[in-house]
Amino acid sequence: MAGATAALYMSESKKHEIDIDGRRVVLTNLDKVLFPSGFTKGQVIDFYIHVSNRLLPHIQGRPITLKRYPGGTRAGHFYEKNAPQQTPDWVRTFDVPRREGGVIHYVVPDDLPSLVWAANTANLEIHPFLHRVPEIDQPTAVVFDLDPGEGSGILTCARVAFLVKDALAQAGLEAWPKVSGSKGIQIYAPLNSPVTYAETQPFAKRLAERLEADRPDLVIATMAKAKRINKVFIDWSQNSDFKTTVAVYSLRAGQDEPHVSMPVTWAELERALARRNSAYLYWAPDAALKRLEKVGDLFQPVLTKQQKLAALTVSTA
Repeated sequence: MAGATAALYMSESKKHEIDIDGRRVVLTNLDKVLFPSGFTKGQVIDFYIHVSNRLLPHIQGRPITLKRYPGGTRAGHFYEKNAPQQTPDWVRTFDVPRREGGVIHYVVPDDLPSLVWAANTANLEIHPFLHRVPEIDQPTAVVFDLDPGEGSGILTCARVAFLVKDALAQAGLEAWPKVSGSKGIQIYAPLNSPVTYAETQPFAKRLAERLEADRPDLVIATMAKAKRINKVFIDWSQNSDFKTTVAVYSLRAGQDEPHVSMPVTWAELERALARRNSAYLYWAPDAALKRLEKVGDLFQPVLTKQQKLAALTVSTA
């Protein structure tokens, strides 16, 4: 388990245990293959240990929905909002009321032991909310999830990303892109100032609808998949207190080999478009870690950049 500042133990029950920051985390089936490429659970855990110093600041205080693949990516997955029954008592949880009554006991992975524990449950992807607890109605950013329809792909998303960037600039907002690690691109306009979903979602919807009106050949702002052919859906609905978006530096499980959701520069998107080469926008785990060593956290401004609500006025004309 390279990269962990921890001790590895073998218990009487033959379960591996790793000691991290005074927490003894039980690990199981480390040799289990989770990806068709041969990538194992042990490698998943090792990746999250190595990337934790970059990932954890972005999910600090954010509840997550677990997306678990206990039989591997080919066997399918299930979402788990409630903390599993055997969640250690040292894993932080936060109770969120259900609309239909009762509460959801969300996991809030604030530290490395919790992150490793989650990975051991075969939670391959990290899906946090845009808010931090306890202010569950206050997102820290506006997000646009660009989802390519049939006949389009990540390069088409890159074209649309620049349309979103320009529209946000007209509203006085800077934005930072990241590739999803799958087919799409997400664009974050950080706020880090008092604002609610009741304000950010209508803004995101207006912007998406304006771009659809301006570029109906390229953009769609409605969810109907039949209408997305050769277009990119700008999913504005992610700006909601009950929806999550894959975290920066999370693994993705949609392909035979794992890829990572990585920040990119606008210049890198331009280069990929100019060369018509989508390979510039995908990173395997090892390549992602090497990139982080070289360029650092390109998404750090999303944590600190403050942009005021007054900048959110967008004309729909």
